[in-house]
Amino acid sequence: MTEGADRGGNALYGPQPDVSGAAGYPDAPPRVGFFTDTSVCIGCKACEVACKEWNAIPEDGLELTGMSYDNTRGLGADTWRHVAFVEQSGPSGGPEAAQDVAAGVDVFAAATRLGTAAEPAGPVPLVSPDGRTELRWLMSSDVCKHCTHAGCLDVCPTGSLFRTEFGTVVVQQDICNGCGYCVPACPYGVIGRREGDGRVWKCTLCYDRLGAGLEPACAKSCPTDSIQFGPLDELRERARERVARLHAAGVTDARLYGESPEDGVGGAGAFFLLLDEPEVYGLPPDPQVTTRDLPAMWRHAAAAAVTLAALVLGSCARRKR
Repeated sequence: MTEGADRGGNALYGPQPDVSGAAGYPDAPPRVGFFTDTSVCIGCKACEVACKEWNAIPEDGLELTGMSYDNTRGLGADTWRHVAFVEQSGPSGGPEAAQDVAAGVDVFAAATRLGTAAEPAGPVPLVSPDGRTELRWLMSSDVCKHCTHAGCLDVCPTGSLFRTEFGTVVVQQDICNGCGYCVPACPYGVIGRREGDGRVWKCTLCYDRLGAGLEPACAKSCPTDSIQFGPLDELRERARERVARLHAAGVTDARLYGESPEDGVGGAGAFFLLLDEPEVYGLPPDPQVTTRDLPAMWRHAAAAAVTLAALVLGSCARRKR
């Protein structure tokens, strides 16, 4: 453990890129993670299936949400990979801002009324010159971010959550007591408690496969290389080059999310190329490690305790007189 780091390798007093070294692995391999390029995701859900099969995760419902082809809704104890489907009424990279269907525009109903007396007076879907209604799907495979500053590590009282030699964050179910402290500590809402079990579960970045020199099951199964696995430094460089190419091609909305070591979690071990604002994909726009203020809070509590003790001693001294 290095100065200014906790038992999980979190840097408490400044940037700490060597999270594995801080967690007690002096000869650790390069930190690895995921780069998810949502611009090439086709929503096939191969990653979801591969994740469940390899990790023996129980099924979590086969019913569609009624809003899209999404049948998992979000990450949780029984969903370690979640493919989001977002339907919008603008072409990818177009000059006009895309309108989210969730904002109140029923694009299918509106499209059937175009050019008729029943045409709506409000916002309508963009229409191409030949009369076609322009729609686009934004698809993204979400996963645990394996944060540099991981709040879940800070609050775990049993050491069930730990930092691996690969820089990832893993739960040891055999010593998890089901307290659930880590659930609200995650700024992304990744960790969940399994019903009928009580313990918490989340993505391990296929820790067992990494130990055998294999890539995670989700990345292995992705047919378009939307999910890319490798050393984080290489992935970040590759991601910046990809964004530059998309901008040159006119896709000006392309941006990276979670790759910066200067963000509120010190940089994520799983980051994304997005084609719209993070909120559109269900991601927090400015995530912050939930335990960032703990050192200051303990200092204030200690100062208050010392002040209270001094007042009590002073009061006792006056009474003796």
